[in-house]
Amino acid sequence: MIKLSPSGVWLLNGKTPVEDTPQAPEQLRQLLGRVPSKEEAARQTIAYSILSDHNTSGSDQDLKLRFDALASHDITYVGIIQTARASGMERFPLPYVLTNCHNSLCAVGGTINEDDHLFGLSAAKKYGGIYVPPHLAVIHQYMREQMSGCGKMILGSDSHTRYGALGTLAIGEGGGELAKQLLQNTYDIKRPQVVAVYLTGSPAKGVGPQDVALAIIRAVFANGYVKNKIMEFVGDGVAGLNCEFRNGIDVMTTETTCLSSVWITDEKTEEYFALHGRPEAYQELCPGEAAYYDGMVYVDLSEIEPMIALPFHPSNAFSVRELYENLEDVLFQVEESAAKQLNAPGVRLSLRDKITADGRLRVEQGVIAGCAGGTFDNLTDAADILRGHSTGCDEFSLSVYPSSQPVYMELIRNGSISDLMASGATVRTAFCGPCFGAGDVPANGCLSIRHSTRNFPNREGSKPGDGQIASVALMDARSIAATASNKGILTPATELDVTFTKPKYFFHKEVYENRVYDGFQKAQPEQELRLGPNIADWPQMAALTADLLLSVASEIHDPVTTTDELIPSGETSSYRSNPLKLAEFTLSRKDPQYTARAKRMRAIEMERLKGGSPEENEEIRELFRRIRELPGCEKADGKQTGIGSLVYAVKPGDGSAREQAASCQKVLGGWANIAREYATKRYRSNLINWGMLPLVYDGEEIPFGVGDYVFLPGIRGAVEEKAEAIQAYALRGDGKAVPFQVKLGTLTEDERKIILAGCLINFNRENAKAVR
Repeated sequence: MIKLSPSGVWLLNGKTPVEDTPQAPEQLRQLLGRVPSKEEAARQTIAYSILSDHNTSGSDQDLKLRFDALASHDITYVGIIQTARASGMERFPLPYVLTNCHNSLCAVGGTINEDDHLFGLSAAKKYGGIYVPPHLAVIHQYMREQMSGCGKMILGSDSHTRYGALGTLAIGEGGGELAKQLLQNTYDIKRPQVVAVYLTGSPAKGVGPQDVALAIIRAVFANGYVKNKIMEFVGDGVAGLNCEFRNGIDVMTTETTCLSSVWITDEKTEEYFALHGRPEAYQELCPGEAAYYDGMVYVDLSEIEPMIALPFHPSNAFSVRELYENLEDVLFQVEESAAKQLNAPGVRLSLRDKITADGRLRVEQGVIAGCAGGTFDNLTDAADILRGHSTGCDEFSLSVYPSSQPVYMELIRNGSISDLMASGATVRTAFCGPCFGAGDVPANGCLSIRHSTRNFPNREGSKPGDGQIASVALMDARSIAATASNKGILTPATELDVTFTKPKYFFHKEVYENRVYDGFQKAQPEQELRLGPNIADWPQMAALTADLLLSVASEIHDPVTTTDELIPSGETSSYRSNPLKLAEFTLSRKDPQYTARAKRMRAIEMERLKGGSPEENEEIRELFRRIRELPGCEKADGKQTGIGSLVYAVKPGDGSAREQAASCQKVLGGWANIAREYATKRYRSNLINWGMLPLVYDGEEIPFGVGDYVFLPGIRGAVEEKAEAIQAYALRGDGKAVPFQVKLGTLTEDERKIILAGCLINFNRENAKAVR
């Protein structure tokens, strides 16, 4: 079904792979008449050409990228704009789309969601932006329809910023990276490796894009095969997939931990842009005569089966056939893994009680929604499956969210909505809530199957701290509809005899023309920002001090820690515009005591910043007595030492791009993370942009635990001097001072300066002063 090349691969004329083996030179001579070097051939990938077109550095390897457009939604754009305007921004220098698809239904906190929306509209007017009102489109569908283009680059403050199937190299990052673009700075990165995804064959009837995506994620996530790389989709199998199918696979590439993705383009891509009234956005993209890739994922589409990703990760995937062949054992393993991961005494995930007497799996809820599930083809196929059937009147329910109002309008026009409604499904407006726990939260103990992007712990909205547990399994819309037609008994779509009608799509552009505010290049500086009572400025943050004394406020030993566990989604969404209120939720589902531990240290630091000495605190005074006994630390000065906290996690940062996973720690006085490695580039970038040290420890066992302290002598100098190894001491509760070393890894010059300044806002202010 899927095979991973153990080496690099040449791809000749976009068709013939030649693996980098000792026989490769002779094969290349026979097929090509010459042996191109890897360096030469690497320049013939699609990704290389797009990156080069957007690079401003003059260096082939150290890239400084400027993007063609930006995109944010209503739980990120307020913070980004506040960051940029605090840094001196006067207008949006490139198209910036502000969508409202995350807090459009969430009703926590009275008026604050609508206050954010009015802030967004006023910002679009003041700075020259594009504002998409609530319920009109989910962020990625709007960007596909209106902003993508072959050869373009788009940066979004949502991790699923992926428009590669439309020839657009798109990257999801934390808000700090968007603020840099708004300030006409660059996105700095070493040239990423490129891995080809070679598609061949055609999907079986009833197999959809989510099935293909989950199969790929299963093959590449755990081994890191494409981590921080670009996935380039090629092969003869692409031609048999329409753009909707390609988009459905592409948006899920985020779950592989790749940096971005791009596809070859063809007449179907051209038809997509023509249909959406933008024929000029098309150009043919294909690899050169001999392109060299750093790896290749071979995918035979004809062998893909209906898939299911069980809790709690998209990579925990099985074919439905495999699941049913070993149902009880598989569910037992999921339950055991969940017990370790949830760390919630008295709360236990139970799935085996859903096995029916005849050995099938019963689920209580189905959802088809958002950028992955709510597309036209997914919903017309679901309507074909459900036409003339009933979802039943028991526990099982099905809800459907078209991805944009134009899609919704055409589904009404062609009758698909009527078929879905008649079956018992409820149809809602465009909304991302089911993907992150702000809509369709299941009942306690229930299992939901969803065509959405993620199924992390509690992302569906349950709160183990309150004795609740529910879970999500990811599936394709077709198999969700098949399950709905079977009244909640898990059923792959390939088991049904269905005629898929494949109605033609007609784009209703008037929906956007009549409602979207397009103010690009029409900035109105005199416009006042609408600042509701919950919208707060970022608190002031101190520059990196000579030394740091940090309390270990949390210690997480899970193999991977998601950003949802660092700062929960769902109920926190409405507070994303208020840094102090939001910070109260930090690690609340993973380590409820973290906030109190961090705030205790923050209070001591605040007194230091007012001119006091931390050593007025008895515990800190005793710690400094011990510090001055350490080699070379005799003159350690509490007034010159930053006091705060750190979090240790094995591999933090999988999942969302949300910068709040880092900024909330910073607001609470966090100065560092210590990790074995960082799950994604974007989380590490978020730490840096908030002035936090992304430290790496590769020793056998960590020498500290919660309640201990870590002292980093000369840390500012170590950052300035680009020290490879940084000396640290664990000041333990048993009285021992254990020396150990940490590393910072590669930093760009700007990243180094941001850490020294204390955060991106400080760095930008310093730069502005230097220019003046």
